[in-house]
Amino acid sequence: MVARPALTIALTRRTDGGVVFTLRRADGTSTWQKRTGPTAEFFAVHDLTHYAVETELELRRGFYGLVAEGWALTDFGTPWPRGPLPREALPAEVIVGCFDTARAAGDRLTAEDCNASAAAYFANAGLASPVSVTDADLDRVRARLSELVRRWQASQPGETMELEWGGPAV
Repeated sequence: MVARPALTIALTRRTDGGVVFTLRRADGTSTWQKRTGPTAEFFAVHDLTHYAVETELELRRGFYGLVAEGWALTDFGTPWPRGPLPREALPAEVIVGCFDTARAAGDRLTAEDCNASAAAYFANAGLASPVSVTDADLDRVRARLSELVRRWQASQPGETMELEWGGPAV
């Protein structure tokens, strides 16, 4: 028997420049969001960054893990209907934030910078940082992300890019 992925991730490029982000769980339920305007492309790459970080660093309870467990996209943000993010989800959020910040600045993210940023984030919350990435870790994430972004940028309006998350092999 072939195991179903815990989550199927679909990014659809719309003819109006928007992006529809759909997450289908193995149980058949889903959550989705239409993004329009100047942030649509940013969030498509942000979501692909989550995928690359969570798969390459094997962070099974990051954003996609929570969605696979039943979180809806509307659960991520004010008023936080499910409460704050679980601690296990925070490393993925922090690392993705590091990639987003470096991309916006036109910089190449280093392990030293990412680990320092994570240490500051967790120290601010009164916690020890569970994040300890190496440059080799970040190179793996970067390679996966580059391939995903190339695929996304090559997609035409009306096309959908699908990825599988979870299951025996991600």
